[in-house]
Amino acid sequence: MTRSSAFLFPAATRVYSCVRVVCIRGVCGIRTSESMSKRAKKNEQEAGDGDHDNGTAPAAKKGKKVKEPEAPILYSDPPDKMNSKDGRAANMKITSWNVDGLRAWVKKKGLDWVRDEAPDVLCLQETKCAEKSLPDEITSMPEFPHKYWAGSDEKEGYSGVAMLCKTEPLKVTYGIGKEEHDKEGRVITAEFPTFFLVTAYVPNSGRGLVRLDYRKTWDVEFKAYLSDLDKRKPLVLCGDLNVAHEEIDLKNSKGNKKNAGFTAEEREGFNQLLAAGFTDSFRELYPEQANAYTFWTYMMNSRSKNVGWRLDYFVLSSALLPGLCDSKIRNQAMGSDHCPITLHMVV
Repeated sequence: MTRSSAFLFPAATRVYSCVRVVCIRGVCGIRTSESMSKRAKKNEQEAGDGDHDNGTAPAAKKGKKVKEPEAPILYSDPPDKMNSKDGRAANMKITSWNVDGLRAWVKKKGLDWVRDEAPDVLCLQETKCAEKSLPDEITSMPEFPHKYWAGSDEKEGYSGVAMLCKTEPLKVTYGIGKEEHDKEGRVITAEFPTFFLVTAYVPNSGRGLVRLDYRKTWDVEFKAYLSDLDKRKPLVLCGDLNVAHEEIDLKNSKGNKKNAGFTAEEREGFNQLLAAGFTDSFRELYPEQANAYTFWTYMMNSRSKNVGWRLDYFVLSSALLPGLCDSKIRNQAMGSDHCPITLHMVV
């Protein structure tokens, strides 16, 4: 998800006609120098208060001190809980990571972190890599002898998910049975003896919300797919779901209510998923935890300032909740604009 902000230029002694293309997380347009100057004061006031802060402090008025920027409020991932509430020890560890380009992520030593984490299953999203172009470093990993890939049929270098398993699943399927969605390579489902595991890269509504109607259709049909699976066997859904569910799930909720990932329609889609009998595992365990994010734009030093969004989830069928041990946000792991998340559970 891309976000950017306009830079303000000091007023000149003579006015020239000037246009500037501006893109602010989902909205692109053209501004004249006159309209930019009219917004200068407002932008100064909003700098540091919204998702479009460029990291610079507004100029101080003569005779007044510049207000020092507030120190970022960081999130520290607590020690892992390895037992369920009823005292059973975790026996399944699943890690999910939107890698924002598999080949670049491998070059950034993402696999080193994975080896240290040592999950039983590794799920990846936004791989942006056709199977024929996969790097040897990941295709030859002995830790995961069973590897599954899905990519876009029409656009190489777009979308894509993967699932790497230590134990061979009973069955693996691709997509949700709808050609409109499946051609983009967004879903892999693995059946294990006691549960289904679904990894998904949910469509982004796009700049200017150009795909919001498509996203609404996806939400309805994806929920139906998951509900059908749940009738057969409980499931774990993991991946980049491209929605910050509540205001606590992003830094700047006020300024993003009309932006992709935090529209009322997308949030309602997630509400409907939960109402269908599924649970956000992180919020189940940490209902009041703020400042816990999984995505930060590369711009404006957002990660160091912890100006982020929680877009990545483990969602569980209600039948699996008794075996939930912990749902982790590994925000110290680098290599992508998302960080990995890990689930400990009893199955």
